[in-house]
Amino acid sequence: MFESRIVEIEGTFLGALIVEADRKTRRFYAAHDSVRPLHNRVLAEADELTRQVVGQFRRAHADSLTRAR
Repeated sequence: MFESRIVEIEGTFLGALIVEADRKTRRFYAAHDSVRPLHNRVLAEADELTRQVVGQFRRAHADSLTRAR
């Protein structure tokens, strides 16, 4: 691993973006169950990958609130 960046939202640690050997692409390492479907997703744009992770977290969180009612 050359470099990584933590992905968190609202104080919840979701995982990390890890720079691959080519130094251009990033791989997501999921640490939170709500974003597990995105584990090992690889993209060149770190911002796009982060948007996908945050979106997945928010959808899963909203779904859990809906089920709780």
